[in-house]
Amino acid sequence: MDIKEIISKVDHTLLNVDSTWEQIRQICDDAIKYNTASVCIPPSFVRRAKDYVGSRMRICTVIGFPNGYSTTDVKVFEARDAIKNGADEVDMVINIGALKEGLIDYVESEIRLIKEACGGKVLKVIIEACLLTDAEKETMCRIITDAGADYIKTSTGFSSGGATFDDVKLFTRNIGKNVKIKAAGGIGSLEDAEKFVKLGCSRLGTSRIVKILKAGEKKDDGGIQKTSGNGY
Repeated sequence: MDIKEIISKVDHTLLNVDSTWEQIRQICDDAIKYNTASVCIPPSFVRRAKDYVGSRMRICTVIGFPNGYSTTDVKVFEARDAIKNGADEVDMVINIGALKEGLIDYVESEIRLIKEACGGKVLKVIIEACLLTDAEKETMCRIITDAGADYIKTSTGFSSGGATFDDVKLFTRNIGKNVKIKAAGGIGSLEDAEKFVKLGCSRLGTSRIVKILKAGEKKDDGGIQKTSGNGY
């Protein structure tokens, strides 16, 4: 698979709590240079980043992040605020406790309301798959399909695990035709990124693929340097 095809599916991500504007500006520059799908950044940087990139790059941000247990009203406000500030895409975290209690209607209603608040912009739903049973993952595939969200996303990258091939395979068996897949968390090599894409992922949440490309450019032989590890 061509590296350009892989990189075109990357949401180039920086969500650390100590992120600075200089760091955000740098990942915006890198995303534009390598033509990623978007940059995924904290909500507090959205307006500044959008003013900086204009139409050159899509801005993605997160709400209810990383734990998902904010009230629905708070999440809806966050989504509206993000869109008002210039976000093109929103990644939300579900209320995991509500799912585990069996409050299916609550979880689905929350996604519907946030999708409405996005005003036609892309909504990706983070289910934090590492904390769910397979049955709960299958339930979330159905909920996200019925609620009209655009993507199911594996992970925040801040919990006990990240994206797995098995989870992506489970998603492909259970989501509706209107739902795409985003794998995020722990994607540390071009080989893994390529496999996720081949399994059906339309987006990859990671900072490492761009870092690999940048490292490769610095090597005299033009080779690609691999990295590994968990998280974004």
